[in-house]
Amino acid sequence: MQSMNRREFVVAAASLAFAPRAFAESLGRGPIALVTADLESRVVAVDLSTAKVIRRVETLASPRGIETVGTKAVVTHWDVGAVSVVDGGTLSVKHVLHGFGAPRYIAGHPDGRHAYVTDANSGDVVVVDVLRGRVVGREHVGARARHIAIDRSGRTLWIALGARAEEVAVVDVSRRTAPRLVRRFRPPFLAHDVGLAPDGRHAWVSSGDRWELAVYDLRTGRLLAKPAGDQPPQHVTFAGGLAYVASGWSGTLRVHHVDGREIRTNAVPVGSYNVQYADGRVVTPSLGRGDLTVLDDAGRVLYVKAVARSSHDACVL
Repeated sequence: MQSMNRREFVVAAASLAFAPRAFAESLGRGPIALVTADLESRVVAVDLSTAKVIRRVETLASPRGIETVGTKAVVTHWDVGAVSVVDGGTLSVKHVLHGFGAPRYIAGHPDGRHAYVTDANSGDVVVVDVLRGRVVGREHVGARARHIAIDRSGRTLWIALGARAEEVAVVDVSRRTAPRLVRRFRPPFLAHDVGLAPDGRHAWVSSGDRWELAVYDLRTGRLLAKPAGDQPPQHVTFAGGLAYVASGWSGTLRVHHVDGREIRTNAVPVGSYNVQYADGRVVTPSLGRGDLTVLDDAGRVLYVKAVARSSHDACVL
């Protein structure tokens, strides 16, 4: 592995200091959502304050997964075996990495420099240096590696091994470029998405085959609760002590306490599967309709914006 020089360390440290709002304000604009336009080979940038499309970023074909990593966004192109890195300042593609089998989803390390990408074909988690645009590490975690989450300390990954996964892999990334598989465990149902809450104590697994959810103690792995859910597959994101669970088939977004207690359920467009939170906003795009739904941190719908023919995923810069 290559070591980080002083200049690169300063750049990475600076990116860590920027929350989405601070970074956006440094560029003279509000926070933006980057939304995949799966069928149009582009990523659409939407100003979250005004709901206006401010740019369409041309990419390789089939952009599907997208995640914020520092001041960048990492995009996976499932069908062409590639990963793109979009620069948040210029809203342009900075790097394109080839050689993946079927890259699926991304978790961004808190250092703002390293991204962990699951490859469903190889069963690996791949470490990408987003500043250099290079693969710097990998570990085999299990066949069909798919949804992935990282804890707030940047030391642990949970990875669902499939869309209806019999197992979830737990990976140690205390050495950022040298992931190490620690164990696999079987949830009480076939798993779809995983999420690690910012409190460092709770981990959520959503079902890919039942109307259920599971909440674990992140430190001990003990099952704490099994909240009711909606139609699978379901996806989860967090803000403070809240968990937000989206069901695309049901057209719902549930708000829970992070320990599993439900607070409310709101309607969103059918097909709104993936869900992300940042900077006081929850965003969920619709795969079937291409709408981006933006909600406040209480889970109330603020607006719905048509952005593409089909939108699989979104993140906030």
